[in-house]
Amino acid sequence: MSRPIFPRWLALAMVLVPASAVADCRQPERQCIGLVTDVGTINDKSFNQAAWEGVQQAGTTLGAPVKYIETRDAKDYGNNIRLFADNGYKVIVTVGFGLGEATAKAAAKYPALRFIGVDQFQAKPLANVAGLVFHEDRAGFMAGALAAMLTGTNTVAAIFGSDLVPPIKAFRRGFEAGVRHVNPAVRVIATFHPGGLETGFTDPEWGAVTAKQAIDQGADVVFAAGGTTGNGALVEVAGHRGKLCLGVDADQWLTLPEARPCLVASAMKLISASVADLIEKAASGPFPAGNVFGAVALSAFHDFENRIDPQTRKRLEMIEKDLAAGVLVVPVGH
Repeated sequence: MSRPIFPRWLALAMVLVPASAVADCRQPERQCIGLVTDVGTINDKSFNQAAWEGVQQAGTTLGAPVKYIETRDAKDYGNNIRLFADNGYKVIVTVGFGLGEATAKAAAKYPALRFIGVDQFQAKPLANVAGLVFHEDRAGFMAGALAAMLTGTNTVAAIFGSDLVPPIKAFRRGFEAGVRHVNPAVRVIATFHPGGLETGFTDPEWGAVTAKQAIDQGADVVFAAGGTTGNGALVEVAGHRGKLCLGVDADQWLTLPEARPCLVASAMKLISASVADLIEKAASGPFPAGNVFGAVALSAFHDFENRIDPQTRKRLEMIEKDLAAGVLVVPVGH
């Protein structure tokens, strides 16, 4: 199975960028790159942070200035994008399904700019928008298969952000299918955050409480996918001796060290590398408008390397190959 190796995450400026700090990039020779986060922070140790690292990588490669704006309220999506567009930023990355509509509107208004929408499926492609999407169902399947191989109680749990976000629903669908594929007798306790886009991914307290409830019901492996909501679940599990957890999006062993006592692996969407690649293409060649699929993979096992035996590794490698080849297909709509 592929084991991508990533450098240490670049140091991040952990402050909200005010409008006054958005550089004036309207000169033709300035190739500035801007990123607008989904609701939450740039240092969420997951989705926003992974995209920002990709922007930083591309900025270093291209010698281009980079800035981000943190979205605190969904109603500000359009205004935040417009701050970059009106200041002449050539490439604007918007992070998350929730920004899809605002991104499409901005792309129509600013046809000379290039937009990259992370987790934004393009039903009607625009010439200046690349929708970076992932097979979350496959990533979830691998996490579910691993959970089923690790459980000693035959009960595992999955804690998610809002079910209004299709990728989150795909993670659940894949996770449950992966568990069933390995052992149909394993019980899955799956829970979505009851809030919408405003709170579903920024509620670590709910994540922690829900993880504790699942453990009390016998779960000994917990998968969490939901920004800082999911992070709260992972950190809670880490405080329970003998319980295991699985992260998401990035290799959370690197980004969420508080979870290391339980973190066996992460179901990664290779966001950083995919964002950097699309930015470089936007700057230097034909822009891949429409939907572009980024890669998914399980991370390295880090502190749990010795716990994953050769038979488990071999089975996971076969599952990964069969998913990529279409031999294994995650049921749609489950």
